[in-house]
Amino acid sequence: MFQTIIGAVSSFMYSKLLVIMLIGAGLYFTIRTRFPQARLFKRACESVMEKPDDKEAISSFQALMVSTASRVGTGNIVGVSSAICIGGFGSVFWMWVIAIIGSASALIESTLAQIYKKKGEDGKCYGGPAYYIEAALHCRPLAIVFCIAMIMTYAFGFNMLASYNLQSTFSGFSFYDPKVSPWIIGGILAVLTGWCLLGGGSRIVKVTSMVVPVMGLAYIGIALIVVIINIRNVPEMFLRIFEEAFDFKAIFGAFASSAMMQGIRRGLYSNEAGIGSAPNASASANVSHPVKQGLVQMLSVFIDTLLLCTATAMMCMSSGIDPTREMQGAPWVQASLQESLGAFGPVFITVAMVFFAFTTLLGNCFYCDNLLTYIHKKEPGKKFMRGFRLVSAFVVFLGAGMEMSLLWDLSDVLMGVMALINIPVILILSGTAFKAIRDYEDQLKRGVNPVFKSADIELEQKTDFWN
Repeated sequence: MFQTIIGAVSSFMYSKLLVIMLIGAGLYFTIRTRFPQARLFKRACESVMEKPDDKEAISSFQALMVSTASRVGTGNIVGVSSAICIGGFGSVFWMWVIAIIGSASALIESTLAQIYKKKGEDGKCYGGPAYYIEAALHCRPLAIVFCIAMIMTYAFGFNMLASYNLQSTFSGFSFYDPKVSPWIIGGILAVLTGWCLLGGGSRIVKVTSMVVPVMGLAYIGIALIVVIINIRNVPEMFLRIFEEAFDFKAIFGAFASSAMMQGIRRGLYSNEAGIGSAPNASASANVSHPVKQGLVQMLSVFIDTLLLCTATAMMCMSSGIDPTREMQGAPWVQASLQESLGAFGPVFITVAMVFFAFTTLLGNCFYCDNLLTYIHKKEPGKKFMRGFRLVSAFVVFLGAGMEMSLLWDLSDVLMGVMALINIPVILILSGTAFKAIRDYEDQLKRGVNPVFKSADIELEQKTDFWN
């Protein structure tokens, strides 16, 4: 009964409501900011390398790695596989579309997070949708609703799904027992996650800053090798992508399982642009101008979808093994790599899933620290945070043994609730972000390193950092 209701809500959200909202908002921001995805791409790359004056402060790169750790996860492997197995090769095209359009939304929401961020009692930066909802719209109840929705999404929905996806990659090995193995793997993952979480935010930042770049580069490298091995299949692969992406008879005949629907759902789950998650990491960075971090987060969307999701898609689609509904998730990825790389393929995918799932769990819990600080109006007590982190680790254990379709639908619905709150809010506040972008570009034209002051854009609200 519960699964049927969640499935129906998920289908409604992603067949009508969120498709219109996300694509509409992304197009609006893209046009109003004059296609920053191409125009300011070079500046985004330069901003990543800037270091804060305070050596103890979180840099743009570290904030990028935390948000990328949450974005880059099991969805980049299992989610992409599931989308193609259900919706066909055309799903990949619609993933690209939602990433390019959505990156403009990422620019706006992360710029707003920087403008309205607060200074905590510990001297650190805290921010995100909850903070700009209260500061600019003066509606703390709505901000708290958003916080609760995001905690439910990340600490529970996404973390359970990441745990399930991780243990499922072991199913192809001879030692895997479907009745026992999920719980053993879930238990080990829960212990490791709990150890990192109990070290607090600083340990999370350090771990993700080291693991994400290395694993991401290794994954893309293996993908390139697989595509080169199967180079003869590449022309037909691209032909199928574009043919199936624009098969409108199939799209409107069965929209729920169409390439467009699956590409948008999995693209949104993977890159998270516009749903209000990445701004929580963006606000923690120490930068001289809010737009710098907005551009960095725009880059994160590209890293996630245009690089890592595409890497998974290319590896699988070029292998010559056709996707089926029965193979959705890890099995199709493992079969594709075994075809190209022999026994090494499934082992590599399992190792990649371990690292991606682990960094996803840590990135998700970093967000929850920020949200709980907002709800409590100060940093929560050590006993409370220890209890919350232990519960978060236990949820990881439970997710390993749950049913896949329920976890996907539950995660989609919870993420959809966040988007339904965040998208209208950033549309309302977008004028402030547009002014900040103009100020940033005006300073660039004058040949100076952009430095932001709230008075320069006539911001009425007093801020903690930009006065």
